[in-house]
Amino acid sequence: MATQVNSQGLGQSLARLRAALGGLESAADRRLKTAGSTDTLASELALMQDDRARLAGELDAAMARAERLAQANREVDKRLTTVTRSIKKVLGDEKSGASDDQPSGSSA
Repeated sequence: MATQVNSQGLGQSLARLRAALGGLESAADRRLKTAGSTDTLASELALMQDDRARLAGELDAAMARAERLAQANREVDKRLTTVTRSIKKVLGDEKSGASDDQPSGSSA
C-alpha cells in the first residue's frame, strides 16, 4: 500500500510538474511575442524619427527657397516700377515735345 501511495504521489507530482512546465512555456511564448512586438515598435519609431528629420530638412529647404523667391519678386517689382516710371516720363516728354515741334495749323 505504501508503494501505491508513493505511485499516486509521484503521479500527482508529475502532473503538477507538467502543468507548471506548460505554464512556463506559455509565459515564455507570450514574452517572446511581446519582445518581438516591442522590437517592431522600436524599429517603426526609428523609421518615423528618420522620416521626421528628412521632412524637417525638406521643409527648411522649401522655406529658404520660398524666401529667395519672395526676395526676387520684390526686386523685380522695384525694377518694374522704376521702368514704368521711366517709360511714363519718356512718353510724357514725347507728348509735350510732339506738340511743341509742330506749329498749330501747319502741316509737314
